[in-house]
Amino acid sequence: MLARTARIFLLRNILRNVLLASVVALLSPPPAHAADPLRLGLLHTLSPAPFYIAQTRGYFRDHGIDLTFRYFQAAQPIAAAAVAGDIDVGVTALTGGFFNLAEKGTLKIIGGALHEQKGYQGSAILASDKAFDAGLTSVDKLPGHSFAITQYGSSFHYMLGRIAEARGFDIKSVTLRPVQQVANMVAAVASGQVDATIAIASMAKPLQASGQAHILGWAGDLVPYQITAVFTTPAMIADKPDLLKRFAAAYQQGVADYRDAFLRLDAAGHPVVDAKTDAAIAVLEHYVFTGDPDARRKILQGVGYYDAGGALDVADVARQIRWFKAQGLVKGELAPAAMIDTRFLPTR
Repeated sequence: MLARTARIFLLRNILRNVLLASVVALLSPPPAHAADPLRLGLLHTLSPAPFYIAQTRGYFRDHGIDLTFRYFQAAQPIAAAAVAGDIDVGVTALTGGFFNLAEKGTLKIIGGALHEQKGYQGSAILASDKAFDAGLTSVDKLPGHSFAITQYGSSFHYMLGRIAEARGFDIKSVTLRPVQQVANMVAAVASGQVDATIAIASMAKPLQASGQAHILGWAGDLVPYQITAVFTTPAMIADKPDLLKRFAAAYQQGVADYRDAFLRLDAAGHPVVDAKTDAAIAVLEHYVFTGDPDARRKILQGVGYYDAGGALDVADVARQIRWFKAQGLVKGELAPAAMIDTRFLPTR
């Protein structure tokens, strides 16, 4: 009898423990899934600002992405890194080198980033003080002068080509001086070794203020175009489309915050600077101009235009491809549409 009672008591304990474990399992939240890693290749400059904002404010994390920034010193290595599998997504300028890789079917543009836009001071056409005093006082007078670019086939080469078309002169009438780096372009003009170049506002305005150079005009007013774009590989699109959709959604949140902070204009057409702007500047200072007492001014002067939703200017990308092919800088016959995938981000 005692043995039977003990067995009943033991069975009741077992059943009670099983029931308790079941209740706990039902009430407990499901185990957290590890965030999907994603490597983004970019330049360590102000131009990818919406990505800095989205990362700091947790938008990528909220979409289940463990985003890592991989910084590069120039545009072309970012495209090469994507092809090599060293990054998953890239954002940088569209160049002849980029399009040559895309022609081989190794890269796909999936969204827009920095865009030269009329009314926004993005990239300045800059003349040295020496050349200005000698008569280079307008963009129309560039023929016969030297012009610094990073390299043939760069975005600067393309910008000058489009400016030449817009102003009715032959780009061959301008002597191109490839100097490899943006810093070298600006230094060459500041020292008077080269007559002109293109520089972002945060670089061009201080040079003009110091009397070392003169702003002749703004690229966005002359030739609005898609400077930088977001891209990935066909393999990434095929294997991880859901991850790319979540990446795009987080990026769009960053773009929305960026536009709210920097791209609103008042009734007179002047940028609105308020608490939203200050909060965004505080974020960006962790990535660029860190520790610089003049960081606020440099950020306000250097912000560029992003279309709503990270939209891509498809027509301009096609125009760029045609221009690079006409210059003999891109080979192959792949149609522009074959280099673009519009499933992840909108177009303008």
